[in-house]
Amino acid sequence: MHLLFILSVILQFICLVHMVRSGRPYWWLWVIMLGSYLGVAVYFFTQTLPELQRSPATRRVVRNVQKTINPERDRKRIAAELEVADTVTNRARLAEESMTLGDFVGAAQLYEGCLRGHHQTAPDLMSGLARAQFATSDFSAAKATLEALIAANPGFRSPEGHLLFARSLEALGDSTGALTEYAALAESFPGEEGRVRYALLLKRTGQLNEAHAVCKRVLQRVKVAPQYYQRENSEWIEQARANLPTDEKQS
Repeated sequence: MHLLFILSVILQFICLVHMVRSGRPYWWLWVIMLGSYLGVAVYFFTQTLPELQRSPATRRVVRNVQKTINPERDRKRIAAELEVADTVTNRARLAEESMTLGDFVGAAQLYEGCLRGHHQTAPDLMSGLARAQFATSDFSAAKATLEALIAANPGFRSPEGHLLFARSLEALGDSTGALTEYAALAESFPGEEGRVRYALLLKRTGQLNEAHAVCKRVLQRVKVAPQYYQRENSEWIEQARANLPTDEKQS
């Protein structure tokens, strides 16, 4: 009984804090305090649960849990929608979900099916196809797709697409071309990945001083960057630090 009483007090306290913070009417205090477990249950199911169901953060958590339990759930749903309405939008959605699940060959086939008619040179679809081709290690195809994308859409700008082009050149053994692209990305890419990949390729091609200089600039930049930026780029920050000589590493 003692433990049940303590648990009741804790639950009542949580409900009361929520009541005050959310501006609920104060008569809920009597429902919660006098009703004990019943009062807590009434408050939770009528006030807290509907609020949680409307919360975007809660919906994200629920989706993530569902995806963990049944990773194919969304793909099956989108595939069923595609059977009803064979549209470019549904094909692209299914392709993206296939990418998420690691089915890169299937994603590439779906993107190829999208690139027809007046969607034949759509930059977002061509970019998706290039990502799928790169993921299947078909680097030549990814490079060709990105070159065709730029030829058909000269005004299109995508830092991620530019990075993928540089990575394709590097994977194909064109270090000179890749270094040129990475050098441009070092000035414009919104995260640290482009700069660190540039440094790593400089190091692999024997240009150690240049590689160390890029890594030092990365660490200098992130020192004054917001915490969220440092978290999002933690992998690349650690790589930059790891590729400096011991006496030059910064905390």
